[in-house]
Amino acid sequence: MKIQELGAGFKNRGQPLILLGRCRSWFSYRRPIKIIDRATALRSEIAYNAPIKPFLADKMPTNFHRLQHLLSRYRLHDWHAWQERAVIWGYALVVGLLISFYVRLCDLAILFYRQHGQTLGAGVLLLSPLACVLIVYLVRTYFAGSEGSGIPQVIAAFSEQKNEDKTQVRGLVSLSIASGKILLGALAIAGGLSTGREGPCVQVAASVLRQARRFLPAESRITPSQLMLAGGAAGIAAAFNTPLAGIVFAIEELSRRFEEKTSGVMLTAIILAGMVSTSLLGSGLYFGHMHIDQGSPDPRALLLCALVCGISGGLGARLFIAASHPHSRLQVLKRQHPYLNAGFCGLAIAVLALLSAGAINGSGYDVTHAMLMHGQLLTPLFAVEKFFATWLSFHSGVPGGIFAPTLAVGAGLGRDLQSFTGADANTLYALCMAGFLAAMTQAPITASVIVMEMIDGHQMVISLLAVTLLATLVARAFSPPLYPTLALRYRQAADAAAPVAKSPPAAAEGQVDSLADRHPPE
Repeated sequence: MKIQELGAGFKNRGQPLILLGRCRSWFSYRRPIKIIDRATALRSEIAYNAPIKPFLADKMPTNFHRLQHLLSRYRLHDWHAWQERAVIWGYALVVGLLISFYVRLCDLAILFYRQHGQTLGAGVLLLSPLACVLIVYLVRTYFAGSEGSGIPQVIAAFSEQKNEDKTQVRGLVSLSIASGKILLGALAIAGGLSTGREGPCVQVAASVLRQARRFLPAESRITPSQLMLAGGAAGIAAAFNTPLAGIVFAIEELSRRFEEKTSGVMLTAIILAGMVSTSLLGSGLYFGHMHIDQGSPDPRALLLCALVCGISGGLGARLFIAASHPHSRLQVLKRQHPYLNAGFCGLAIAVLALLSAGAINGSGYDVTHAMLMHGQLLTPLFAVEKFFATWLSFHSGVPGGIFAPTLAVGAGLGRDLQSFTGADANTLYALCMAGFLAAMTQAPITASVIVMEMIDGHQMVISLLAVTLLATLVARAFSPPLYPTLALRYRQAADAAAPVAKSPPAAAEGQVDSLADRHPPE
């Protein structure tokens, strides 16, 4: 190497140089001689006859440079990054506290109804209609947007936020809606309605975590849609104590795609909210540890579960979607006479409660838990009664989810099929819970994972996946996906209510078409 060529490597005079001789050893050269300055490098050209090659010192894999790379990659030295983390961590802890409070409030509500409501006897025919009318009045007067499950609203808000159309997002997720969801959702359970708490937990968590964006630095790359996605996942994980199901639910149901940049925020929210929830509510399984037959289930029983759950779940989802169609007779009656509709739905629920001896009230957790853990027998028509009580509660317009009641309906179907097949009862309960939930939501992986984590049924993973996938295929012949179709209805209603100046017709039409391409409507 000539002196001019050697000097070309010294563009930065302040950085030292490493000279390496040619050999087949380390880095294809002999060995590092030493770190030298420019003058010594020029003298080394005379001392060595062999060509030499310059290396900048910052190219060497020293511990200092590894640490510097780690700090740069994860922004550990950036104050704004730590501000982002502190804000998200704080809001995730708040989400865990709110979900724990809501779950405990719902438990107290169903306990209140069991102790006082059922002792009224025929007085339930008056309690449930009055509670239903009162809740609908409070929703329409003070907490607009808090009705229904909550999951379709989050999907619609997520789509609006992704399309940068923020004018309608506040009517789908907000702190006012979250507070109404908590208070009125518990009141609905205390009134004897058939509602769950998991769907509202998704909307509450998404509404709260979305507020964190206003406290993040202006240059933060975390978007409100990512915060809502993380909140929805944390809501499911904290409500069911199923962290893995929360992740799968966010990917399969809320966003329908996996984004690497969202995974860190989502995992942080799930971990922190889950830690708070388990510390306050306990770390036990949702339904407890079920004793499952170690052998593989009979293929004929598995196919029968998939077929029955697929047909019943598909027809059930179609009934929910048909009742929410803006031009259906039921929906027109609901808009014209909301309180009359609520009173009639409450009266019908009270009649079903008397027929089932109170088994259809609430989310169905206590009844399902008694059946799974202790073999308690239910009425032969429990699955039908529970489904129609859930549908009436949904149609009345009160806040409440359908996730947990769907699992109760699936367990009732498993009990009915067990008398025909003679297979292991717990196995059929688990398969039908997952199959009916998958048929209703058309989210087979979420249904499999959530039931697996609820009962500690890891040995049933293959059977659960097979039943849910088959049930989803059967259900698609009868109905489109439930939650995405309801979300499309919420978006269309929000676009219709929005001012024309803020929502150009072409843009609105394109947004609806984009969501319809992902989730085909009815």
